Parts: sequence; structure tokens; C-alpha cells
Amino acid sequence: MSSSSSSPSAGPAPSPLLTLPGAVAAEGPDEGVAAHYGDLFKEQRALADGSGFVDLSHRGVVTVSGADRLSWLHLLLTQHVERLPAGQATEALILSANGHVEQALQLVDDGETVWMHTEPGKQRELISYLESMRFFYRVEIADRTDEFAVVHLPAGSIGKVPADAAVRETAYGRDVFLPRGSLRDFADNHAPAVGVLAYEALRVEARRPRLGMETDHRTIPHEVGWIGSAVHLEKGCYRGQETVARVHNLGKPPRRLVFLHLDGSEVRVPVHGDAVRLAADGVEGRAIGFITTSARHHELGPIALALVKRNVPLDAALIAGADATAAAQEVVVAP
Repeated sequence: MSSSSSSPSAGPAPSPLLTLPGAVAAEGPDEGVAAHYGDLFKEQRALADGSGFVDLSHRGVVTVSGADRLSWLHLLLTQHVERLPAGQATEALILSANGHVEQALQLVDDGETVWMHTEPGKQRELISYLESMRFFYRVEIADRTDEFAVVHLPAGSIGKVPADAAVRETAYGRDVFLPRGSLRDFADNHAPAVGVLAYEALRVEARRPRLGMETDHRTIPHEVGWIGSAVHLEKGCYRGQETVARVHNLGKPPRRLVFLHLDGSEVRVPVHGDAVRLAADGVEGRAIGFITTSARHHELGPIALALVKRNVPLDAALIAGADATAAAQEVVVAP
């Protein structure tokens, strides 16, 4: 049995790609990489067309190796990974005892090691939990954030990646775990660089939730559409499973994720945390939800994801933010 592991890092240094021409640093949860490189809509179109790459080197990278890695992770995660084929990408959650989402992991097994990336800074919390659950299992847990960076190639990209790199390939593209010292060479060979604002705009368009944006301290997987994609309903016991099963059988999560088309005539787009209200109640009305992520899309205009109460009528006209921006909803999670 192996018992070694690395100490969690304090987080990576700002990306060297912030020195590329036009780079404007991101703020908030994406601090450390570029928000954009001078032309947001051009960068969105590049991603949509399958060209360019996104620097996600601020995200935490954790590996689990050892003979028991998949069977052990299977006991801890919401996803069925016990027999995960090498090279097959998946996503999984770690829940609290009450079923609230604590971690959202993007992972792939290369045949010897499980590679996963998570939200910036969350790798420390993740490793602490994994260490506490290791017991007698033959696993090695390592924080690789200082050594490896994540870059994203969009779906349809013909960009080549190093033969020895771990790669997550999904319907949305490929996440490449790249040696951090190779970032600049990768950028030179996979131009144009695309900022995280463009990446986020296409994520909102695709109705894909993100930990810390579409979630808060009481989010359960059903509310944001993670059932099926990150939660396997027919696997064995894991922490929080009782809540998952109960809400699935009753079919009544307390909140639901919606997609919003926002009024394009407003100068200001509502941002994360801004209240969502029924238009009939006006700006002084009671909040029935909040904006989780908003974006200016190159084709759709201003759009957003929001978390609202389950019983909000599907045809209700909504307003968002202090400016009472009109918002038309589309169902993401059915009530």
C-alpha cells in the first residue's frame, strides 16, 4: 500500500499568457488568466468555429494514482467510475451529508492515473477530503496545479496536443493537462488565444452549470441539471445519496435553473447575485431567484443563467437587477 501524497499548493502564479498582445486580466473567480485579448465577439466566433484555445491554467489540477484509484473514487463520487475506460471523460460531484454540492470535478483516467480539474483554489479542499477518506486503499493523491495547466480546445478543433498529455474529450471540446512550462509554446502553435469571457458566454449558451456560479451553499444537483451528466442514479452508496434519491423520487427540487434572454437595449447587463423578480411585481417585489452567470453573446445578445424558485410559472415575465432588465425565460430544469 502506498501512502504518499503532495502538499496542496497555494495556487498557480498568473498565467504567462497574460503577456500576449491585447490580454486583459480576468477578475473574480477567473483571476490569473485573460478575460479577453481585445475582441470578445471575435473570440466567441473562433470558439464556435472550432479554432483557437482557452487558457484555463488558473484551475486546480489533482491526480489520483494507484491500483485502487477507480474503485476508491467510485465510493466517494456521484458518478459511476469503477470501470471507467481509459481516455473516457466524465464529470462528477462530491456532496455533503445533506446532499449539497461541494465539489464539481472534470476527470479522465489515462490507464494509470485519474486526472481531474476543479475550480481555482478548490483543489486544497478537495485534497483534504480525499486524504481523510483514504484509509487502507492503494492510492496516491497529488496536487499537480504547480506542474500542470489546463487548456481547452473547442469542439471541431484540429489542434494537435503532446502525445503524452492527458486529454478530456467531450461534446464541447478537449481539456488538455499540459506541463505548465509548455504554455507559451502551446499558445504559439494553437493561436488565436481566446479569453475566459468568450468561454463563459458559450457555456451559458449551452446551459452548463459551474460550481460557485450556478451553485451556492445549499444547491443540490437536481436544481442545476447535473442529474445524468454528473450524477449516476443507479450506482452504490456515496455521501449525500439519500437526498439525491429522495428528491429524484419526489421530483420536487426547491429551485430550478433557467436560461434568460435579456433586454438588449440596456447598457448594463445584470451580474452574478442580482435579484430576479416577477415583472408583475416590479423592482420592489420579492426576489424569486438570482442571476448566476450573464454574458453578451455574439449572436444571441445579452443572455444569462438564473436560479429561481421551482413554482415560478414557466411563462412568467421576469425582470433582473436594479435596472429591472426584462428577461424571458427558457426551461433548463423542469419544475
